[in-house]
Amino acid sequence: MTQLDITAESHTGRLSDDLHAIHVALDQSLRFGAGAPPRLAEAMRYAVLGPGKRLRPRLVLMAAEAVGGDPGVAMPAACAVEMIHAYSLVHDDLPAMDDDDLRRGRPTCHRAFDEATAVLVGDALQARAFELLATQIKPPAIAARCCAELARAAGAEQLVGGQADDLQGAAGGATIERLRAIHARKTGAMFVVSLRLGALIGGADDDQLAAVTEYGQQVGLAFQITDDLLDVSGAVEKVGKRLGKDADGGKLTYPVVLGAGPEGIAECRRRAEGAISAGCEAAQSLGPAAAPMLELAKSMLARDH
Repeated sequence: MTQLDITAESHTGRLSDDLHAIHVALDQSLRFGAGAPPRLAEAMRYAVLGPGKRLRPRLVLMAAEAVGGDPGVAMPAACAVEMIHAYSLVHDDLPAMDDDDLRRGRPTCHRAFDEATAVLVGDALQARAFELLATQIKPPAIAARCCAELARAAGAEQLVGGQADDLQGAAGGATIERLRAIHARKTGAMFVVSLRLGALIGGADDDQLAAVTEYGQQVGLAFQITDDLLDVSGAVEKVGKRLGKDADGGKLTYPVVLGAGPEGIAECRRRAEGAISAGCEAAQSLGPAAAPMLELAKSMLARDH
C-alpha cells in the first residue's frame, strides 16, 4: 500500500491526533500573565478553544509535511492562523457586521461576554498571532516572511477587503466573477496563506510553493461553495449557526447567483467538484507525503458542518 492509498481508519486516527496537538498548542499559547485582564483572557480562550474543525491550522501542518518538513516545527504558525481566523469570526459576528448570535453551536463572543470585549478579543488575537510567528519561528528570515505573508492575507487586499465587499452584498453586482473575487479574498486567502506558511517553514522550493498555493485556491473555493450550500440546506444542529440568513440579508452567495433550485444547486456542486479535482491535481505533484491534503480535499464534498 502506498502512502496515497490511506484508509478511512488511518485518516480518522491522524485527524484525531492533529486536532489534539493543535488544541494543546492553542491552549498553551493563550495562557497569559497578570497583565492580561482575566475577563479578556477568558473571552480570548472562549473564542479560540471552542468546538471547531481547525481546518486552517491543519493545512499548515499538512503543507509542512508535504514538502518534507517537520509539522511540529510549524505548530506556532498553525496557532497563528487559527487566531487570525477566530478574530475574524468574532468581529464578523458583531451587530455592526453580520449580527450573528450563534457560532459553532454556542453563543457568539459578544453574546457570551459583551460587544466591547469582543472587539478587544479580536484586537488581542491579531497581536498574539504575529507575536507567535515573530518569536517562535526560526530562522528569523523565515519568521519575517511568515509575518509578511500572514499580514497581507489578513489585510485590506485580502481577508478584510473581501469582508468589506461581502457586506455590500448583491448591491455591488450579482455576478459570478464578483462573487468569486470576494471569496478568493474573504475565504481563500487564509487557506492559501496557511499552506504557504507551512510550506515555507518546511523548506519548500518554488515549485512546491506554487503547488500548495494552487491547492489552497481551489480548496478554498470548494469550501466556500459547500458553505453556501449548507446555508440553504444544512441542519442548524450540525452547522452550529443560524441558517438562511445570507439570502435574507442580501448576501451574495453561490446559490443566490446560480440559483437555489435543483439546477442551481447541481451547478454549485459541479463547480465544487471541479475545484476539488483541480486542487488534488496540484497536490499530487508533491508526492506521497501530500496524502492528507488529498483526503481533506475529497472530504469537503461530503461536509455537513
